Amino acid sequence: MNFKLWFKFFSIQCLFLSGLVGLLLVFSYVYYDWDRVMTLLQTQVWHYPLYIIMLASIITLSIAFATLFTLDVARPFDSINARLNWLTQGQYHQPVFDQEIPSSQQIQSLYLINQTILGLRDQLGHLSSELQEFTAGPTFVGEHTEEEIIERERHRIARELHDSVSQQLFAATMLISTLNQLSQREGLDIANQVQLIEQTIGMAQTEMRALLLHLRPIDLADHKLEVGIENLLTELQTKVPMKIQWNLGPTQLESGIEDHLFRIVQEAISNAMRHAKATQLEVFLEQTHGLVTLKISDNGIGFNVEEGLNKGNYGLRNMSERVKSMGGQFQIKTALNQGTVIEIKLMVTERKTKDDQSIISG
Repeated sequence: MNFKLWFKFFSIQCLFLSGLVGLLLVFSYVYYDWDRVMTLLQTQVWHYPLYIIMLASIITLSIAFATLFTLDVARPFDSINARLNWLTQGQYHQPVFDQEIPSSQQIQSLYLINQTILGLRDQLGHLSSELQEFTAGPTFVGEHTEEEIIERERHRIARELHDSVSQQLFAATMLISTLNQLSQREGLDIANQVQLIEQTIGMAQTEMRALLLHLRPIDLADHKLEVGIENLLTELQTKVPMKIQWNLGPTQLESGIEDHLFRIVQEAISNAMRHAKATQLEVFLEQTHGLVTLKISDNGIGFNVEEGLNKGNYGLRNMSERVKSMGGQFQIKTALNQGTVIEIKLMVTERKTKDDQSIISG
């Protein structure tokens, strides 16, 4: 409730009722015996003088009328304010847009404002849909798409890393294991040094897995988004020393949008493995009323968001640019030693999915 507006109505009502009582007293003073009027005001009603009852009635009636008037006048403005808030958040399909302006909808200016907001909502929704269609479509460079060229180069680098560095790390692990057995047999006191080397190699292997996930990301392979994420997390559980949990709801999205969101999940996981030193990871996915919410959180060391973006953190910029290209909202919540939460909100129109496209092509 708008208390400033309420107080204005309350003051006006108090003045109005007090003015009426004042006029009655003046009329009584002129045409009747004033002593009888004073005696009447002193009359006890419910153990209180009549003038106290009259004063309490004025205040009570003023409170009641001010509350009713304030609610009646402010309700349409609150409804308009709610519409504007949803527009600024990019959520164009909220139920509030289908509701009529309450109470004072007869006011022509409010009706025109509401029609303007609805028109703006339709235009923004149309632009958002066109932006998502453009983002979902491929960009060709010669005979190949830009995505295909980038993916081919990433696969080449990832293959070289796997064939060289990963194999060397594995060989180093085997050598350390042999050295540990030899030291125990020969009675050498090098257990601490061996353990430190094993930890270092283990960290390097985790870093390598994160780099390979970034350079050679798993494809959805015609799966739904939630299925692809679940397969990815299930596979990761067997390879990294991290507790992984997920809550994935069903989605109905265009294939291009699914690919972008899947890449964002992979990028966030890669960052958590490489930089966050996290031991727990959670992924949440939900689609309700055309609003897709994707949240990836970890219990890592956190970071300063402004510094991370200013220093040109490629992963963060890449995720942010993907979300903006789809017309969504990208938010990072983090603090030093308090973990990180990456949240994406995206309004979508339910259109052709991979299943729909396969049916059309078949």
